[in-house]
Amino acid sequence: MRTAYSVQTVRSAERALMARLPEGALMQRAAAGLAAACAELLGRVYGRRVVLLVGSGDNGGDALYAGARLARRGAGVTAVLLASPEKTHAGGLAALVAAGGRPVAGDRGADAVARADLVVDGIVGIGGRGGLRADAVPLADAVERARAAVVAVDLPSGVEAGSGEVRGRAVRADLTVTFGTHKPALLVDPAREYAGSVRLVDIGLRPKLPAEPELEALQHTDVAALLPRPGAASDKYRRGVVGIAAGSARYPGAAVLAVSGALRGGAGAVRYVGPAGDAVLARFPETLVSDRGPKEAGRVQAWVVGPGAGDDASAVGEVLGQDVPVLIDADGLRLADRAAVRARTAPTLLTPHAGEAAALLGVAREEVEAARLASARELADRYGATVLLKGSTTLVADPGGGPVRVNATGTGWLATAGSGDVLSGLAGSLLASGLTARDAGSVAAYLHGLAGRYAADGAPAGAHDVAAAIPDAWRDVLS
Repeated sequence: MRTAYSVQTVRSAERALMARLPEGALMQRAAAGLAAACAELLGRVYGRRVVLLVGSGDNGGDALYAGARLARRGAGVTAVLLASPEKTHAGGLAALVAAGGRPVAGDRGADAVARADLVVDGIVGIGGRGGLRADAVPLADAVERARAAVVAVDLPSGVEAGSGEVRGRAVRADLTVTFGTHKPALLVDPAREYAGSVRLVDIGLRPKLPAEPELEALQHTDVAALLPRPGAASDKYRRGVVGIAAGSARYPGAAVLAVSGALRGGAGAVRYVGPAGDAVLARFPETLVSDRGPKEAGRVQAWVVGPGAGDDASAVGEVLGQDVPVLIDADGLRLADRAAVRARTAPTLLTPHAGEAAALLGVAREEVEAARLASARELADRYGATVLLKGSTTLVADPGGGPVRVNATGTGWLATAGSGDVLSGLAGSLLASGLTARDAGSVAAYLHGLAGRYAADGAPAGAHDVAAAIPDAWRDVLS
């Protein structure tokens, strides 16, 4: 599992580690890892032109020491100083000059960047807020125009380390070399888009970090450990029954797609309630269809309500009144009474996209997209429910705090009509099989993202293709 920690936690851990090490040892570890990553990206170091963008903080020191290592291997290294030499990391600057590197003032940086093979962004560290300062913006512009590869030191300058927000101009990197642990900005959009590929360099920080991170991202082994597996004595009811209350005369396809995801999510049976029963049976004859409403549908271990429901609030109200886990999606989010959700004692999972989350929070969609981490947490607390905020990185947040789960397995091709209905059915099935709301949402997002990649394979795919690819994703995780 990948984990990320807050800025305050990282700084505290660094201080504790530095107290036990010789002065400068931690920075040398970071610089060694950074230089190795730069050398690997360049392929051949000798004769290559490397430009360091150097701020006044420790990130600038990391860049300077790494640049000195590259200079000793024959690279031509130019350090563009955004502060005066007196305010630049003294040891790093001396090491660079001793190795044959050349410092220049910031106003000469654009020309150097234009000729570079590699640019190392060491402008701002994890304490930066509010985007790049005005004097750094021309350099960021030059980096965007240049053909050089860009490596960010710890995280791209201009992004906010703890929130993943980007409130101004920021450097876009091809590779970010981060030290000790991931920072939230490297896992959460929009900042994640600026980081490129991320390489974690071990500097010995792990023993100093607390057990509970700020964020966590499941990997294959984590998901495999959570997937439900039938035992020798299992029958369809022991494996769990998921109820789907979805669809309408106008949107029967939402019901079909939610059922398609549910049938592939590990539960033993799927009950469907709603006006699209004929359409569901025509596509999936194994579905248990009822026309009597959620209260009279029969035993279920979890409900999915809302996809394609239109304006019919009755099914939402009936489902919320049942003492089993409930997933609310799409129209159900608009129709669900917040007080009724908060009053529930069984787990509740809300699965909004940014627009739906914005409506529930009473803010503009752009605010949610700019502050996804804060929005997911706030929505979870307001509703007293687990929230799965859909997007290019999916976030799963529990009410009351704790680590937020992050998932980035998806692809842009998943932005297609009905994809969210498939995800809801899949997550609901995992709820019915016994997973917690947090685990069901996280595992569903992971599998759904992988299925999207399998279904698309570099070309457009429909939601039904995504559902059909879920077994491939499941097998991939277990392989």
